[in-house]
Amino acid sequence: MPTLSVIIITKNEQSRIGDCIKSVQGFAHEIIVVDSSSTDQTVEIARSLGAKVTTTSNWEGFGIQKNKALSLATGEWVFSVDADERPSNELVQEIHALLSSTPSSTCYLIERRSWYCGKLIKYSGWQNDKILRLFKRGFATFTNDPVHERLELLSPSKPAQLKGILDHYSFEDFDQVLDKVNRYSTLWAQSQHSKGRKSSPSKALLHALSSFLKTYLLKLGFLDGLHGLALAISNAEGAYYKYIKLWHLGLKESLEP
Repeated sequence: MPTLSVIIITKNEQSRIGDCIKSVQGFAHEIIVVDSSSTDQTVEIARSLGAKVTTTSNWEGFGIQKNKALSLATGEWVFSVDADERPSNELVQEIHALLSSTPSSTCYLIERRSWYCGKLIKYSGWQNDKILRLFKRGFATFTNDPVHERLELLSPSKPAQLKGILDHYSFEDFDQVLDKVNRYSTLWAQSQHSKGRKSSPSKALLHALSSFLKTYLLKLGFLDGLHGLALAISNAEGAYYKYIKLWHLGLKESLEP
């Protein structure tokens, strides 16, 4: 049976890393955790559960960090999972059965089902969320994007689709929502500023309005009730702060002597 490495990147995930590791122990031959200088008990919990933990002193972005984890994997196959994700029992059994046979592809898409502050979101743009997470090592790598990284295939191959679900507990409360809006908007603005992009307060407002309408109306967020409304508002906030921070970076640069 081919070996499987599970890779996880972390930063202050003590409340979630234990359940995450336990959820993949049924099919993982090794669990690789790359931690970005957590100040809580993330590293200790991961090591106590048998994970191979590597710590880094600097943060270079999600893509680079995930590639570091990938470079440490020794299994023939790799399953990438985030600390706030859990494979369903069906998915665990399906991956185990797949690797016990002869896989028909070198990479597999998995449907992700996401929660927002305690509610399963069925619309709002989160429906039909299929992500590439299981692949044969050497056939894919992560982009080096600091945020919103993705897997890129290194050779022509059509991904197959697994039936099992990956549950994504994206936000437990609105403090986490605000924290992520702040962190991700800063990373995005810095990345775009380094590429020479410009923004303005009017662009920030237009992108915020567009994001709200797209989430709440075009992607049927109103069908998710009050949580759908809250999600549309937080998406608008994220868009606003991305572009207003990009504008401010350009303003600061223009004022420098």
